[in-house]
Parts: sequence; C-alpha cells; structure tokens
Amino acid sequence: LRWLGLTWDEGPDVEGPHAPYRQSERRAIHEKWLGKLSAAGLTYPCFCTPLELSIARKQQLTAGKPPRYPGTCRELTEAQVAERLAGGQAAAIRFRVPAGRIVEFTDLVHGPQRFATDDIGDFIIRRTDGSTAFFFSNAIDDALMGITTVLRGDDHLANTPRQILLLEALRLPIPRYGHVALLLGMDGAPLSKRHGALSLGDLRRRGYLPAAIRNHLLRLGHTCSTDRWLDDAAMLEEFDLARLGRAPARFDEVQLRHWQKEGVAQLSEDEFRAWVAADVPAGLPQDDVAAFCRAIRGNVEFPGDARLWAEVVFGTLPPLAAEAETTVREAGAEFFATAAEVLDGAADFKSAVRQIGQRTARKGPALYMPLRAALTGLLHGPELGPLLALLPQREVRARLERARSLAQA
Repeated sequence: LRWLGLTWDEGPDVEGPHAPYRQSERRAIHEKWLGKLSAAGLTYPCFCTPLELSIARKQQLTAGKPPRYPGTCRELTEAQVAERLAGGQAAAIRFRVPAGRIVEFTDLVHGPQRFATDDIGDFIIRRTDGSTAFFFSNAIDDALMGITTVLRGDDHLANTPRQILLLEALRLPIPRYGHVALLLGMDGAPLSKRHGALSLGDLRRRGYLPAAIRNHLLRLGHTCSTDRWLDDAAMLEEFDLARLGRAPARFDEVQLRHWQKEGVAQLSEDEFRAWVAADVPAGLPQDDVAAFCRAIRGNVEFPGDARLWAEVVFGTLPPLAAEAETTVREAGAEFFATAAEVLDGAADFKSAVRQIGQRTARKGPALYMPLRAALTGLLHGPELGPLLALLPQREVRARLERARSLAQA
C-alpha cells in the first residue's frame, strides 16, 4: 500500500491512540468483549461438526429454505455442555440472534436495507481453535477505534446485520456502512488469475506507476467529473460517496494502460530517468543519458521498453525484423549508398534527410521508413533525428552499409 501511495493516519507502524492495531495483538481485547456477551447470556457453545452443519445446510436448501444454523446446541443444559467438554469435544461460540426482529440500516451505496433475524440464524463469533470470527473482531475493533464510516465490498453486505446486532448488544457505536460492487473481468466473471496477473505485486513487477493505478482505481465503480489526469489532491476533491455505482465495475487493462501512458507523461525528466535507470547501460555520460531519455520517453510505456531502445542506440543492432528487411530490400542499394554519403558528417538531420529525398526522388514514408529500418531495425519508434545524434558516425555508416548489402543481395 505504501508503494501504491496509500498511507494511513493511524495504524500499524504509525501507531496512535487506539493501539495495538494488529489483530493478532488484540486477542485480550476481543476476549473481554466476548466475556460481556457471555455474561449477558447472549452466547452458547456449539459442538456441531462441519459434516453435521453441511448436512443441515443441504436439507434446508432442498426444502427451499435459506440456509441458517438450526439451533442444535442452543438449548443444551450446563450439565450437557460440561459433559461434552469433559469428553474432549471442541466447541465454537455462537451468538444468540434474537427472534422476530428486523434489522434496518441505510447503506451508503445501496440505500435502505432490511434483514429478518429469523433468516440469519445464530452465528459463530469464536471458532473451535480459539480465534474470533470476522463478524465479531472487525465490528469490535471498528467501534473501539472510533470508525464512523465503513466502505467495503458488497460481498460483506449480508454481514452487516450480524455486526449491528453485536454492537447493539454491547451498546457500542454503530458506524455507517457502504458496500461497493466487486470488480469483474471484461467477460463479466469475477476476477481471477485467468484474467491475468492482477495483484499489486504483479502490477508493480510489470512496471506500472502507482499514480496510474490510483487514477484507474478511482474510476472503477466511481464516476469522476473529468477524464483528465488527477493528482492526489484532485482525487480527494473528486471522490464522492454519491458517485459510487451499484453495478459491478469491469477491470479493463486497456484502460489501465491508458493511465499508465498518462502517468509517464506526467513524470519530470529526473523522475523518468530514475524510473528507467535499471534498463539503461551504466557508465554512460550523463548528457547522453538525458538526451536518450528525452528521445524515447514518448515511446516508453514501461521501464523495460527503454531496454529495447538502449540496445538500438548503445548496443549492436540485432538482425532486422521481417517487415524492416522487406522495406530495406524494396528501397534498393542505391538509396542507402546515397544516404550514407549525405549523412556522413551531417550536422542537421532534417536537412540531410531532405537532401536524400531530393537525390532519390523519395518523400514521406518512402523516404523515412527505409532509413528507420536500416538505422534501428524497426519500422516504428521515437523520432529518428535525436536517436541518430546519439549514434557514433562509424555505427551509422556500418548500419547503412549493412542495409545496402542486404538490398543488393
């Protein structure tokens, strides 16, 4: 999250008035509030096994009923509980959900919500291994830490009435809840690995800029008033709970790449140079590095793109791409002989190209494409003049001679 540029005012590694913040360090706090529920008679031990619960669930679904805990252990006597514990049976702790109630709240995204407690059923708040369940620990921590607004995925919408019941029972403050639609792939299915590597770690390794990801995320499930690039201050101004959509947003990497290009354009010269530094040969004069970065930045989407152009400019030109070779052959040997003669020692690239065009009766793509193919091995890329200025004259001559020989063969 720090790499992404998302920082927190209070919490782990920042600390604050509500420490500790790691759930693993808050067990004693959770046990204290669990004890309050137990003292009020609002919990009971449950000895049902996963198999027994699975069978009950299937029976309810077959009968067309919503799956909920059937209350098997709800009315066990103290003696029955003691006997099972003495026999080594593991027990979870369930919360007694009051019968016949309607839990109501207004969701910040989905509007008014109503849940019948008779459809909820008693739920586990401490597992058999002693750990507390999400419904419980999350609600307690939010209340004790003064959280007033909770935004989370709408897969947690059904958890909200459970948490409200817990907080009411403990007389703790209840925050406002908003449930945001989950992201889907472009095929409308839930995001998964088959949609590509989508973790933050994967995006980072692929070279995405944090600010580009932030600009994209702000627009997933949230409407902005502008399509322009937003810095952090502008994002804060743009974000509005009223603009959160109810329909699931679809993750489209084409859109993310759009913001990546915008992000690269926003980098200063120093930031861009630092961003591609690992893909530029070490030991080059700083002036050459600066000129190289200025020449290629319009054609760089990810840091690794700079590696290709660094090899073209500072390395040995690899064999021509198939399309580039075809273009060279079609231009003919005489074209490259003329180009070598004119470019040898030329001070101004544009003037030299005009002269080549006049002498060979070529213009536009017919003039520039063969030159680009011969000098870079590719048919597309950065403006040729700035790249050529970084190439030693002997290398320019060698590449044009290779093209002439290829065209003559």
